[in-house]
Amino acid sequence: MSASLKTLGIERLTVEERITLVEEIWDSIAEATPLTNAQRLELDRRLQDHKANPDDVVPWEVVKASITARLKG
Repeated sequence: MSASLKTLGIERLTVEERITLVEEIWDSIAEATPLTNAQRLELDRRLQDHKANPDDVVPWEVVKASITARLKG
């Protein structure tokens, strides 16, 4: 039988408990899937770029508004 909300009893958890469970599952997947060397290098490059240009960012509200506008149009 495959795992489901009902068979695992997850539907009985509160929303907060389910969110915590999802976070734990996601973390376990991340731990089981190591980064490649290329991915690690890219993350290091991005971090260095951010440190060199900390004000070169776009606030989440602006990004969200832009995406929402594109989806509507």
